[in-house]
Amino acid sequence: MNRTERLYAIAEELRAAGAAGRTGAWLAQRLEVSTRTIKRDIEALLQAGLPLWAQAGPGGGYVLDSATLPPLNITGAEAAAIAVALAALPALPFAVDGCSALSKVLAAMPEAERERAEAIAARLWLRSPEPAPRPAVARVLDEAVRRQQVVVLRYADASGDITERSVEPVALAATKGHWYLLAWCRLRQGPRWFRTTRITSAHLTAEPAPEHDAATLFGTPPDDARPVTLR
Repeated sequence: MNRTERLYAIAEELRAAGAAGRTGAWLAQRLEVSTRTIKRDIEALLQAGLPLWAQAGPGGGYVLDSATLPPLNITGAEAAAIAVALAALPALPFAVDGCSALSKVLAAMPEAERERAEAIAARLWLRSPEPAPRPAVARVLDEAVRRQQVVVLRYADASGDITERSVEPVALAATKGHWYLLAWCRLRQGPRWFRTTRITSAHLTAEPAPEHDAATLFGTPPDDARPVTLR
């Protein structure tokens, strides 16, 4: 990482930290440089007009006044990485929203950086994935989880028998090559894992679903499975 990239990385780390800020030691460890280098970089950012200020308290630290900053800049490589993730896993929950977000990102990027993103993406080849099973059903399940509303399923069990049941959505989970809707089943009066490929139809109702704790209903996930985090 050259100095220009490191200055940009410091600014983005402080932006992400918000009012909590980051200590010089934390930044040094994160960027694999000395604390003296971080101090010099902070001075350079101050001279460049970045709204930084020192935070008092144990360990000290630096805070970025993000309210006075221009919109977040996305690099060509970052935009290409988002595009690759969406292309490689088209059946992910909220994939349609991901494509919409990527379009907004590309529209907001400077033309030169957008062209760089396109050039990077063109050098990344993917084998076309299989079509996602029942995309219309998957979209309904996404909305049920997003809105926390009761959804009515027609579900085929392993024997092929179909039942209609109202369920209270809790989470979506991927394991052993399949996606599942984790929900409280009103028909069975208990928590159930519904394999999405066995859901023949899904109807989203206007009824709010009660709040359920996934760990309480389904137990603690194994060490190699955990909720998605944004940070």
